[in-house]
Amino acid sequence: GETFFEVFKRYGLDIAELFKIREAAADVHRLRKVRPGQPYKIVVNADNGVDSLSYYIDDDNILNITRGNREFSAEKILIEYEKRINHIGGVIKDDLVSSVGEGREKLMLALQLSDIFAWDIDFTSDLRENDTFKIVVEGLYLDGEFKKFGNILSTEFNNNDKIYHAYRFEHNGKAGYYDADGKSLKKAFLKAPLNFRRISSYYSGRRLHPILKVYRPHHGLDYSAPVWTPVSALGDGKVIFAGYKGGYGKLVIIRHHNKYETYYGHLAKIAKNIRTGKNVDQGQVIGNVGNSGLSTGPHLHFEVRINNKSVNPLNVKLPRGESVPKKLIAEFKTFKSQMDTQLASINIPVFVFAGKIRDNVVKD
Repeated sequence: GETFFEVFKRYGLDIAELFKIREAAADVHRLRKVRPGQPYKIVVNADNGVDSLSYYIDDDNILNITRGNREFSAEKILIEYEKRINHIGGVIKDDLVSSVGEGREKLMLALQLSDIFAWDIDFTSDLRENDTFKIVVEGLYLDGEFKKFGNILSTEFNNNDKIYHAYRFEHNGKAGYYDADGKSLKKAFLKAPLNFRRISSYYSGRRLHPILKVYRPHHGLDYSAPVWTPVSALGDGKVIFAGYKGGYGKLVIIRHHNKYETYYGHLAKIAKNIRTGKNVDQGQVIGNVGNSGLSTGPHLHFEVRINNKSVNPLNVKLPRGESVPKKLIAEFKTFKSQMDTQLASINIPVFVFAGKIRDNVVKD
């Protein structure tokens, strides 16, 4: 609830100068948009007038306002972090988030890892206890103090004894993640429309409907998740329906470029910009998990159809994106070799001691 008006009053600064500072900052970042926990610094002169004000907008940008000869001027400055390479290894002992570790930065790292493998691993249903992961990631430091993680440079994930690799490589001004052969990890569809949730009902030709109490086909997956959990479009496409439809409740249907259609039912809310005829991008949030229609509790009902014929979403196999260009494959292989050396140096922790879990994450 604190504002710069209150800050100025507390230190006996000229409120008229605050209004001038606000006006100068308006086109860069409005001073009314301040958040708890963000640092600021005000430098005053001998007459108690403000010479400068800096405010940390977020983890990457500072609003810097300085006094000129007659007026104040404002600019947004990019924070320059020192980059260090961090090595992290761990073992799955519940879900991905808790296994990577506690705190906001570990949460963001887990989400980044799940995004990289989103086309190959469904972190809702594919994870197994004792799966392992290794991560080579940028650590961003300011004045010698760790602030947050940057880009994951390479990672290895052992899921149910199948090993996946990802290497971050940039060409044509864009960075992507590729496997050991330089093939893109990106596919036409994500593996699942939401992260870290349990499948409560599978695709079936004959299932007892929980409300109607009759046996009927269940041509989709039910993802059990809290209300308002974001739901993402599985792939690029066009919305062909967005509204209320019978037992589906609030429903979004997307037609994709390869004769596929995906259904997202029982939503609590459809995103404002999602309506019939609108194009959507892969991973774009299209709504939130809810309990609308014929539903016994909060979940997402998800379907995939090909030429209007339902298919099991867990069995859909789709082509990958573009590979590393042949002219850059030697450069990619050199980078991969460097990353493989770093991944090999990461020791997976010994986490079981006297029948109890000790620690499932190591970092160096």
